[in-house]
Order: sequence, then C-alpha cells, then structure tokens
Amino acid sequence: QVQLVESGGGLVQAGGSLRLSCAASGRTFNNYRMGWFRQAPGKEQEFVAAISWSGRNTYYADSVKGRFTISRENAKNTLYLQMNSLKPEDTAIYYCAADAHGIGRYSALDEYDYWGQGTQVTVSS
Repeated sequence: QVQLVESGGGLVQAGGSLRLSCAASGRTFNNYRMGWFRQAPGKEQEFVAAISWSGRNTYYADSVKGRFTISRENAKNTLYLQMNSLKPEDTAIYYCAADAHGIGRYSALDEYDYWGQGTQVTVSS
C-alpha cells in the first residue's frame, strides 16, 4: 500500500503558475510509475502527465504539453507538477496516482493502483 497526499492547489489568474506536490508514504516510492490526472466539473477524469520510476521518461497530454512539467524526488518520496501559463480550462481537481507495475498505458486510469484525495486548482479569467 502507498498513501498519497496532494497539496499546492489554489486560485490563480490566467497566465499564472502553481506547483502541485504529492507526498507518498508506505511502500517504496521509487518502485512506482506516477501520474497526474484531473477532473473538471461535469467532465470525466483525464490524464495530465506521467513519469517513470527513475524520472527519465515523462509523458504529457497534448493540452498541457509545453506548459506543465512533471518531476519527482525519490529521496523525498514526492511527486511534483509545475503548471505555467495556466488557462481557465485547466480548472479542475488534480489527483496524483501510483502505478505499481509500470508496463501498461501510462495515460489509462485503470493502470493506477493508488490515488490521492485531490487538490483543487481554479484559474480565473
């Protein structure tokens, strides 16, 4: 089991930046591929970004590519999502997730075994 707790959400104006953090506890963090997902009001949960256990490989949804950066510090058991040039359409609850196997589709929700409670990001126009 691994427990995940997100932080860093808030209200920001369009064009601004936020950095989300996800603190992991429990089993060894660096065994897991990690991902960020989000869910906007009235919409389905969607993939945002993922990172391999080593941090060498990163993947992004087209909608955030070039604006968001996923990273991890295995020594601190922490995952990050740096979000720049935020847009109102980025408004959502953001969730971090851990994939214990790391061999399936990185963007598929059902590949992930553990989820945090989420943190709200609101971008005003």
